[in-house]
Amino acid sequence: MPVVDKPLHQDGDFLVDYEEKVFEDVQAPPGAKALLTFHTVAFEGSIGLVNLLQAKRLLRKGYKTTILLYGPGVLLGVQRGFPKLGDEAFPGHLAYNAQLKAFMGEGGEVYACRFALQALYGQTEKALIEGIRPINPLDVMDLQLLMAKENAFTVHTWTA
Repeated sequence: MPVVDKPLHQDGDFLVDYEEKVFEDVQAPPGAKALLTFHTVAFEGSIGLVNLLQAKRLLRKGYKTTILLYGPGVLLGVQRGFPKLGDEAFPGHLAYNAQLKAFMGEGGEVYACRFALQALYGQTEKALIEGIRPINPLDVMDLQLLMAKENAFTVHTWTA
């Protein structure tokens, strides 16, 4: 049997060339907008968290970036914690809250559908993270149409 004689990887080792960038670093032209929609369930996969990070990246590239939470996506925007709100029950428990707060802290806008909050999940507007603006369910489509009229870059997250 062949023998593999290599040392074990160690903390701090590089496994890939993460510094090589193949494409130019695109920045937003003046006035450019981006919209990310979330119709996804918190903690049932990585896409919600990944696209929150993408929203921050677009914001940092100069896009006026907006997040729309609707359907189960509104649950990304509710306050969490255990045993009290704001208490992290396990590492990563408040990741959505932290990413949304950081996104808004850098100037991003977040909207949440009132219909999904109340009718689907029995939540009130008071359950939302401070800074998230609740909107009429009819505004869900109109926001997307307005962004399309403005040639916004869009990312739609739909997993449920």
